[in-house]
Amino acid sequence: MGQIKVEKNAGGIEGLCVIEPEVHGDARGYFMESYNQRDMEEAGLHMVFVQDNQSCSVKGVLRGLHFQKEFPQGKLVRVIKGAVFDVAVDLRKDSKTYGKWYGIELTEENKKQFYISEGFAHGFLVLSDVAEFCYKCTDFYHPGDEGGLAWNDPEIGIVWPNVVGEYPGSASAEGYRLEDGTALVLSEKDQKWVGWNDTFKF
Repeated sequence: MGQIKVEKNAGGIEGLCVIEPEVHGDARGYFMESYNQRDMEEAGLHMVFVQDNQSCSVKGVLRGLHFQKEFPQGKLVRVIKGAVFDVAVDLRKDSKTYGKWYGIELTEENKKQFYISEGFAHGFLVLSDVAEFCYKCTDFYHPGDEGGLAWNDPEIGIVWPNVVGEYPGSASAEGYRLEDGTALVLSEKDQKWVGWNDTFKF
């Protein structure tokens, strides 16, 4: 009997899946299978993971939007502490949903996982005081292969929850904050990515 429930085509976008494990709880706490290859294959997901990553971030940190140029990675992401808003943007030129985005809140309470297949940009915003974020990858990290998109590009139009501020014409975090006053924090690199139209010129 399967221990996971898989929602395919999340947000109407093929290649995105929301995965919910069956959680067994009692007075001691809980137990769940966070990954089961057999259950995944029964759901039609045949990815092979080669690397696990984990990060810790404080409230207001926004990481992204990142993608790999030559060695695309599928990612199975989840939160083991705190809460984030996780986003994927379809970069597949032959896709019916090219340029579309989907976002989902992942928390230690809901224990949802989000599978993002190869060919997407990815990013997340930390909503809790601290968030520990884990993900499995279908390819290894390749130095120098990372690309990116401006997290706030109006052409993509991501609606980041609790974020207030006006688009300054760049990916700069200056002038942005969460509704409770927490400053938005991005890496220097993530504030230099340009928008969709400048990244994918034809």
